Amino acid sequence: MTLSAPLGPTQKWSAFLLLIGMAGTVGTALAFEHIGGYIPCMLCLQERIPYYVGAPLMGLAVIAVYLNWPAWTARLLLLLGALLMTIGLGMAIYHSGVEWAWWAGPTSCGAVAPSTGGTNGVLDSINTVIPPSCDKAAGRFLGLSFAGWNVVASALFAVIGYRAAFKR
Repeated sequence: MTLSAPLGPTQKWSAFLLLIGMAGTVGTALAFEHIGGYIPCMLCLQERIPYYVGAPLMGLAVIAVYLNWPAWTARLLLLLGALLMTIGLGMAIYHSGVEWAWWAGPTSCGAVAPSTGGTNGVLDSINTVIPPSCDKAAGRFLGLSFAGWNVVASALFAVIGYRAAFKR
């Protein structure tokens, strides 16, 4: 299958599903942070990057499908989205492994920033906030942490993206 094959309903619905799924996933993470009060660790913040890039790309893929841009454009965007989700999958597996103590996490995760010797103002207090450690899950739902659920979501979105990019 080539990227120049004509588009069909698979590409249309997959692009729309990936747009909603990626935006919904990162939106849920942001809601847990800003509404629920969960403070993300360094790895959690890094795991969001593929979604921040992927959701707008899937928005472009939806536009490409509906405006009848050349087929290779939509298929390439879907492929890029799938690749981003594959990267996100690797990041989420790594973070989940750190949480389950299968391997060590980065030494900078949960570290306290050194004091700058300021005047104890509001901006100086930023350096005293200790982010959560990457090896402690903020919570678990059905046995999986946020990173574990990101493994599931990233794998699902990657499969959908690859299928849409290469299917007739």
